[in-house]
Amino acid sequence: MFKTILFDVQEGVATLTLNRPDTLNALTFELMREVGQALDQVQSQPSIRALVLTGAGRGFCSGQDLRDRAPADADIETLLMSAYYPPLAALRTCRVPVIAAVNGVAAGAGCSLAMACDVILAARSAKFIQIFSRIGLVPDLGATYLLPRAIGRARALRAMMTHEPIPAQTAADWGLISECVDDQALPQAAHRLAVQLAQGPTQALVQTRALLDAASQNDFEAQFRLELRVQQQIRQTHDAKEGVAAFVEKRTAKFEGR
Repeated sequence: MFKTILFDVQEGVATLTLNRPDTLNALTFELMREVGQALDQVQSQPSIRALVLTGAGRGFCSGQDLRDRAPADADIETLLMSAYYPPLAALRTCRVPVIAAVNGVAAGAGCSLAMACDVILAARSAKFIQIFSRIGLVPDLGATYLLPRAIGRARALRAMMTHEPIPAQTAADWGLISECVDDQALPQAAHRLAVQLAQGPTQALVQTRALLDAASQNDFEAQFRLELRVQQQIRQTHDAKEGVAAFVEKRTAKFEGR
């Protein structure tokens, strides 16, 4: 079905693998279209309760494939808003938790792709690179929004101006990623976390993400009110009722994602 990605579902976990290893999984218009199609499947299949995004071979994603560039006279804003924005926005608003398993270099747009996910795990040999200044360009695909929010303005600006790689351990120390693991342990670690999240109260987890995203735009009172509003909605879900009942009955809750 797909030419540039792999898509598999096991134990309620969908794994979306960028599959252009000969280019370190550089992004093309076709690949982004297929990523969007896979995310549509995630959105439409209730049996999928978590998503892992990773790359085939020795790299996560080396950024945009410069051999697949738009024509010189193209309206770049219109073109990329239609081809690249929807998949990244879909990752940030996905109906299930999304884990990026960064197995090698995540450069340029590849770094943005990872940062669009909820949780980033990285192999110890992985590196995050804001490559744009090296080729005379500015960061895009949400990098200037996402990176300073993760590691602060000063660190983000240096990374973007110098294109110095951020090693995985440094990325963990700075809060860009949640965990740095041995290379060979990455697939198992990502799947284990995904299964844990898939067995959780999916709607509450996703609404938690939405609340955190909203917090930067709200003052304390507005965020306080928003939390209560969302809490009132979540209280009506099957999983919230099951969670309370399980707590009272001193048993393990069995969440169903509804």
